[in-house]
Amino acid sequence: MSLKTNTEKIKQLIDRLHGRFLNTEGPVDKKSHEFFNKVKEDTAPMFELTQTWMEEAEEFVKSRKANVHPNQVKSTHENLEMIILHSYYLDIPMKRYKELYQSSHYVLDMILDDLENA
Repeated sequence: MSLKTNTEKIKQLIDRLHGRFLNTEGPVDKKSHEFFNKVKEDTAPMFELTQTWMEEAEEFVKSRKANVHPNQVKSTHENLEMIILHSYYLDIPMKRYKELYQSSHYVLDMILDDLENA
C-alpha cells in the first residue's frame, strides 16, 4: 500500500467512526469482557493501519520537503488511536472528540497535498 492510499483509507475510517460516535447511545459497560473482546477484534486492523500509516508518513516527511512536521505525524497517530477507542467507549465530551477528528483530518489533508506536490 502507498502512503496516499493509506491516508485516504484513514480519512474514510475516521469519518465512519465519527458517524458511529454521533449515532451510538452511550456510555457502554466498560467492565464487559464480551464488549472488550468485540472492540479488540474490530479495532485490531484499524490500529495496524494507523501504525503502518505513521511509519510511512514519518519516512515521507523526513525524506522530502513537506509541510507536515514529524511531531505532527506522531501526534496525529495518537489522535487516531484515541478516535478509534473513543468511538467505541463513547467516554469523552463531543467537543474533545471533534477536536481530535478535525486536527487528524487537517494533517491527513496536508500529507495528501504534499504527496500531490512531491
